[in-house]
Amino acid sequence: MTEKLWGGRFKKPFDEDAKTLSFSLHIDKRLYSYDLRTNSAYAHALCEAGILTQAEYARLKQCLSDLHTRFEHEGDSIFLNDEDIHSCIERLVTAELGDLGKKLHTGKSRNDQVITDVRLYLKEVVIETQNKLQTLLKTLYKLAEDHQSTLFPGFTHFQTAQPILLAHHFLAYFEQFKRDLERFQENVKRVDVLPLGSGALSGNSYPIDRYLIAQELGFSALSQNSMDAVSDRDFMIEFCTNASLTMLHLSRFCEELVLWSSPLIGFIEISDAFTTGSSLMPQKKNPDIAELIRGKTGAMLGHVVGLSQLIKALPLTYNRDLQEDKAMLFESADTLLLCLTCFEKMIKEVTFQKEAIQNALKKGYILATDFADYLVKKSIPFRESHDITGKVVLYAIEQNKQLEELTLPEFQAISPVIQEDVFEVFNLMDAVNRKNSIGGTAKNQIHAQLNRIKESFKW
Repeated sequence: MTEKLWGGRFKKPFDEDAKTLSFSLHIDKRLYSYDLRTNSAYAHALCEAGILTQAEYARLKQCLSDLHTRFEHEGDSIFLNDEDIHSCIERLVTAELGDLGKKLHTGKSRNDQVITDVRLYLKEVVIETQNKLQTLLKTLYKLAEDHQSTLFPGFTHFQTAQPILLAHHFLAYFEQFKRDLERFQENVKRVDVLPLGSGALSGNSYPIDRYLIAQELGFSALSQNSMDAVSDRDFMIEFCTNASLTMLHLSRFCEELVLWSSPLIGFIEISDAFTTGSSLMPQKKNPDIAELIRGKTGAMLGHVVGLSQLIKALPLTYNRDLQEDKAMLFESADTLLLCLTCFEKMIKEVTFQKEAIQNALKKGYILATDFADYLVKKSIPFRESHDITGKVVLYAIEQNKQLEELTLPEFQAISPVIQEDVFEVFNLMDAVNRKNSIGGTAKNQIHAQLNRIKESFKW
């Protein structure tokens, strides 16, 4: 056997620097178990097609099974100067079985083999991602359930806006991560397609039963065009896009955790298990895990662009540029799974500082909109009530008072329609419960949403 899978037509040896640029074993070696499965299923198909005898197939199957054990126990020591994981496995099979090992590649190309391996790998990753999102959703649900009566300042522009329930805040992120889950559920349908049997680009010259291969490898559908099968990377871009959206949602939440945990705000304390100290300043407790998740989001977005750029000008079918896809895919998958794991653990252990939250609710004239609504109920057009409210807030600022601290004469000096019942406006929980439309922050709406979630997820 030649050192390379493709050496017969060449006179000069491959340049050593070109090898460094070309060889991909350091990236694709993680696919070894999938490549062994792919080869075993293909050997079965070769047997059913009459290319291999039953005895030959049995020997190949056993050899591939034994190799799996070797990979697990020997690790990187099993590798030599192999171009990629496919050539490594073919070398090992041929070293063990001689000419029989050389039959394994009959009608098969690395083009359809590698993309089959990647699809097998990504099917598992997408399912694991769904499981982690389910765990995160359940944690957010529990936090919302626990904080159905906890008042919290809602923000726009990170300025005090209106009072909400803390449960409402958690459920806002619940909706974001639920959409992420739905996107991955859709993604798996397009990953779960068997390309093996497509050959290099035009199909397979042997009577291979692709349905048999699909059944053995657990694919629910077959690719319908061999040229598309070996060149398609849409499912990878879709995964990385979904992953980047999930990371964006994690990053937004982490930004809030970073802000809320600052002593300047002090709404929360993040567990010691997810914070670090300073090498110089002994008093520091830094929200490093939240910051790292936020920081890694940029690279995830970059992988979407990178994969898109990779295929944007490639003619059909396979081009060597496509070798670069796996590094971006693997890093996206590894980062996403680790960040989901750490974030779920971190948010579950966050401690809320109720006194700091209560103090924040007294700042920023958080019930100003409710006061404007009060004026509307006095038959004042909203735009006019908005103007009156602005004047009342300005007066309160000048007097260094909260709205509820103003006297009735002070209110009436700005608008005579204001009556004694104005002070009923300044109850935070009542203000929350007035937001009683579907999707609002009122307690009964939160309760209804939690019930809908519980029923939907069968919790």
